[in-house]
Amino acid sequence: MRLTTKGRFAVTAMIDLALRSNNGPVALAAISQRQQISLSYLEQLFGKLRRHELVESTRGPGGGYSLGRKAEEISVADIIVAVDEPIDATGCGGKENCMGDDIGRCMTHELWSNLNAKMIEYLDSITLRKLVDDQLAKGISIEEAPIKRAISSTPVVKPIKVTAPNSVFALGSVFSK
Repeated sequence: MRLTTKGRFAVTAMIDLALRSNNGPVALAAISQRQQISLSYLEQLFGKLRRHELVESTRGPGGGYSLGRKAEEISVADIIVAVDEPIDATGCGGKENCMGDDIGRCMTHELWSNLNAKMIEYLDSITLRKLVDDQLAKGISIEEAPIKRAISSTPVVKPIKVTAPNSVFALGSVFSK
């Protein structure tokens, strides 16, 4: 079994969200900036998390994401399964045809199936609340830093620098040189 970046990033982003969910919806851009995860990748992950009702989205100014359930009701297994991360150590994906359809299971199929069950049991026993509490115990700072936005509420005034001649006479002097 290999946990890919999809599962790791989803769990990391959910911890970040849960840490800050008391202050209202959290913008994905803020999570992206803090966790150094691509915004477009987070959008894909949060779409899947939303479909599994682990997060809720709020549109408009001040919008973002909040937890869909209490942090103590969300397990790490819920998050990983929601983003389509397979938790499977068997070579056949649990289909019991490791050696091919006509031969059947391999000699180690039971070993890997039992490992799958233990991994799922372990990941299901760890809640998002526990992970948040662990971060708080480590002294993580959850102060909100201002996010750089592409659109500003105040207009940017830049002086206009004119490099073209402003009259027919000035235009004539350009060509006479």
